[in-house]
Amino acid sequence: MAKWEMGFDLSALEALVNERATADPASSYTRQLLDSGVEKCAKKLGEEAVEAALAAVMDDREGLTKESADVLFHLLVVLKARGIPLADVYAELKSRQAQSGLAEKAARRG
Repeated sequence: MAKWEMGFDLSALEALVNERATADPASSYTRQLLDSGVEKCAKKLGEEAVEAALAAVMDDREGLTKESADVLFHLLVVLKARGIPLADVYAELKSRQAQSGLAEKAARRG
């Protein structure tokens, strides 16, 4: 049984992306994306993010749900393409918990 069948979260999705990254390109969209390079992966992430934003503005709940899934998937593909584990993103999010979002944003400007 695949890890994601036992319970699904972003770590399970990352494991699935990692697994499919080494699959036969003829049967793996993930592998095809990674083989096309980080620019193609990033372009797909951007396209999906725009589609999610448009669905939100249009109050399209089903569309936003589906596009959000696409955004998360493509984000993990981009992270994989750049060799950044999801654990690094989690660590960054955890480090930001000590301050408010407004304070964190102000600190980046300074």
